[in-house]
Amino acid sequence: MIIDAHNHPEWHGYTIEKFIENMDKNNIDITWLLTWESPLDEFSPEHFASIPHFEKYGPIPFSKVVEYIKAKPDRFVPGYAPDPRRPEAIDLLQGAINMYGVRVYGELKLRMMYDNLDAIRMFRFCGKKQLSVVVHIDYEFETGSRYPRPSWWYGGGIEAFERAIAKCPETNFIGHGPGFWAHISGDDKFDKEVYPQGDIKEGGKIIEMLRKYPNLYCDISASSGLNALKRNIDFGKKFLIEFQDRILFARDYFDSKHRELLDSLGLPEEVLNKIYFKNALKLVPLK
Repeated sequence: MIIDAHNHPEWHGYTIEKFIENMDKNNIDITWLLTWESPLDEFSPEHFASIPHFEKYGPIPFSKVVEYIKAKPDRFVPGYAPDPRRPEAIDLLQGAINMYGVRVYGELKLRMMYDNLDAIRMFRFCGKKQLSVVVHIDYEFETGSRYPRPSWWYGGGIEAFERAIAKCPETNFIGHGPGFWAHISGDDKFDKEVYPQGDIKEGGKIIEMLRKYPNLYCDISASSGLNALKRNIDFGKKFLIEFQDRILFARDYFDSKHRELLDSLGLPEEVLNKIYFKNALKLVPLK
């Protein structure tokens, strides 16, 4: 069994027909289908080329998740992350749980500190409802423009995320994104290179956090997760073995690069099974 724990509806031009075809081609049984809701001025207009639809609350609205769930309820796990700064956010999430069986709060990708008091209130609600929280972190990098934003940062850095994890011990968090995975290494590249290159140095912050917080998980999706594991293959293999109980296979795209890497490492079968599906099932059991 394989579960893709991070993907999006109609992402990069993949309609539901192409999406299912791609899942079958890659032997993926189930996909966690996540939203990305945010104010329209908090994401780059360049995204409209790969997401040719949006609604009032952002580029990947919950309505698209609902369409996919209705069409193929056995292939998708519904996720939804309303902006916790909105006064109706918790009620919206509760309604989505009641009506559509939402099982994951994600993807949270906003220009706010993740220990914002409104966010903490939402995270604690998710803990009570047994919804894991998927967060994206990006540091600030110059884009060469002034409008609509001079940069695209999300989450406020690893320290804000750690404070949120510490304040919500009953909530499971899943880290993702360049600003998360850059901290696999203890160097100072996390705010200087989007996808840091070079060998891994001891003292990586996410390694420290995984050892300290049992409620922290991570998904290996996108270029950020793949890059982190490939910077030093031997280190990446040791990382996967040490944290085998809290790493989830995920793509955030439609290629097979993550699976090719995992299958090339010679990992024990039980480690692969945990990463491919058992850890996802631990967080979101099949009904």
